Amino acid sequence: MTDAVFPNGGGSDLPLPDLDYFKKGCNPLAQTGRSKLQNQRATLNQQIIKEMRLRAGAENLLRATSNHKIREMATLELSYVNSNLQLLKEELEGLNSSVEVYQNVEEVAAIPLIPLGLKETKEVDFTVPFKDFILEHYGEDGSVYDSEIADFMDLRQACRTPSRNEAGIALLVNYFSQLSFTEARFFTPSKQIGVYFTWYDCFTGVPVCQQNISLEKASILFNIAAIYTQIGTRCDRQSVSGLGNCIDSFQKAAGVLSHLKETFTHTPSYDMSPAMLSVLVKMMIAQAQESVYEKICLPGICNEYFSLLKMAQESAKVSEVYKIVLSSMNQTPIKENIPASWAAMVQVKAEHYKALAHYFMAVALLDRQLTPADDEDKQEKALSQVYDTIPDGLLPVMILKTINHRSRIGKAHLHKAIICHEEAIRALSLCRNLRRLDIVQEILSVAHKRSLNKYAMYETEDDFVSYMDAPELVSYSEQNAEMVPFHLSKVKVIDFFQRLGPLSVFCAKNRLTAPRTVHVVPENGDLGFTLRGGMPAQVNCLDPLCAAANAGLREGDYIVSVEQTDCKWLGVTEVTNMLKAMDETGVIIQVVNVQDPSYMTSKSATYSGAMQKTYSMICLDVNDDSDGKAKTVSKKLSFLSWGVKKRQKATSTISIPSAIASSSHAETRLSAAFSNDSSVL
Repeated sequence: MTDAVFPNGGGSDLPLPDLDYFKKGCNPLAQTGRSKLQNQRATLNQQIIKEMRLRAGAENLLRATSNHKIREMATLELSYVNSNLQLLKEELEGLNSSVEVYQNVEEVAAIPLIPLGLKETKEVDFTVPFKDFILEHYGEDGSVYDSEIADFMDLRQACRTPSRNEAGIALLVNYFSQLSFTEARFFTPSKQIGVYFTWYDCFTGVPVCQQNISLEKASILFNIAAIYTQIGTRCDRQSVSGLGNCIDSFQKAAGVLSHLKETFTHTPSYDMSPAMLSVLVKMMIAQAQESVYEKICLPGICNEYFSLLKMAQESAKVSEVYKIVLSSMNQTPIKENIPASWAAMVQVKAEHYKALAHYFMAVALLDRQLTPADDEDKQEKALSQVYDTIPDGLLPVMILKTINHRSRIGKAHLHKAIICHEEAIRALSLCRNLRRLDIVQEILSVAHKRSLNKYAMYETEDDFVSYMDAPELVSYSEQNAEMVPFHLSKVKVIDFFQRLGPLSVFCAKNRLTAPRTVHVVPENGDLGFTLRGGMPAQVNCLDPLCAAANAGLREGDYIVSVEQTDCKWLGVTEVTNMLKAMDETGVIIQVVNVQDPSYMTSKSATYSGAMQKTYSMICLDVNDDSDGKAKTVSKKLSFLSWGVKKRQKATSTISIPSAIASSSHAETRLSAAFSNDSSVL
């Protein structure tokens, strides 16, 4: 793999990149837990492809045959294949459920966070397609760009195994930015160059193969978000700085996924569909909010009235965002593809944090009685902000001053907390993959026992008679988790193929003429034209009677070389100085021109939708309008007369400018040839 190597032959005028411009990915053979998971994912993807091909063959055989015996065999084979696909999907779901592999190894007292796995892809060989396109479109020898093509392929290969840190993010962002240059250089909507991108669905393993580079860009964005989630789950959640990095990582992941959803709206892979991306964005925001809660709890929870009310609202906020995620996951299109363990984990967290909210509220009412030294108005205001509706029509001041009211409402909150704890434990027990996580079972069990012990302290015989439902709590957080927008403006990237020339001219959308060699000889020290523009310099105010025009130079030509010296990245001043330094024998220059898009359309009178009207077609429209006759539609020729039709089209009218028009145009250019302010040669 290329490392810290810049493509040679660029000339001294091209800026050299930093030595760490080319990065390497992780060693794919490293026996880490994360690498093993990715290798297992790649193996499952290959097996899924094999079974899908078998299923397609069996379905085609069923449609093609009418033999009863063969149809029975094909039906039996199809049932076997579908069973195998279901088993493989469950195995892939198990890999996505292996959240413990991505957690911090030193972490002992926190519920695991859910990361995204990387999308897998196949290798792509750009050598032949890029060389052919460079030769056909830019008129240059493609073998001259072997080093650039190799560097681009090495960069893509490294992106298949990025490291789980900021270097891995920088690697993927670098390649994503490089894809924008490559798309402008080689990819056009009207013509495919034969490069196929294959990416596997992160959740189902189904491959998607397209020639559209948008699939490549969208998949790289997805992997950038996946790396951010893996960085977040790897952070040390027992320190303030680690939790801050965790919050930042999940917020950035949400921003990248949101950018992917808004930018690439028609991705064929279901894991990047708008519905799935919306769920993933909500899940990342929820996990960031959970980390905010853990950051607030890290110094310890003070057994004080206002502190307990604050923690109750913070817990209710986490529960609320997870309930929104769970509601989105239960929608019909998402439910069949999202890992079941993810939905179970989200449900466990929603119930767990709801139980914590009611527990903190109960402790605030039962353990912290109002004393003469307390600020009654402040406590009353804080209590009114916690409840959306006051239970039984009571006033906040009545609840604070009356012990019976405080005790009754507090025990109702404890009872609700116990119910939510039991629901969280039940949801955990129903998921096979989550039952393996001992830390989750331990956390839920400890919280449940704490609520039971607290309820036993205040339990009385008349609790059944005075039972009431716990009022809902208003969720609130001092720091609401929000997505961080994804920006590429701060990323410095150097175009691998910058030797082709400035992108404004030398791009795939511009149809360039083949390079032409022109021998320019001065006449009395004057070349007969001026230069304008930036890079490359463009011929302007060409005298049609000068020697350069007679040698083949045309108005608007771009000068790409002077005496075999590349001038694509030179401006008007530099090229002017080079031309002034020539002797009486003249100078050899190479020029190209950008063809008019209308020139590429058919010059016949035949007109179809999505094609620009030719000159002859416009003339026909004008004649038809002037005559006021209805347009007639020619009868469609049969297949046997196809050759005749082609010959008729070949001999159709072509627009040829008249001599009078051309001479008047030449006079206009000649009159303005020496009135330009540019430097005259």
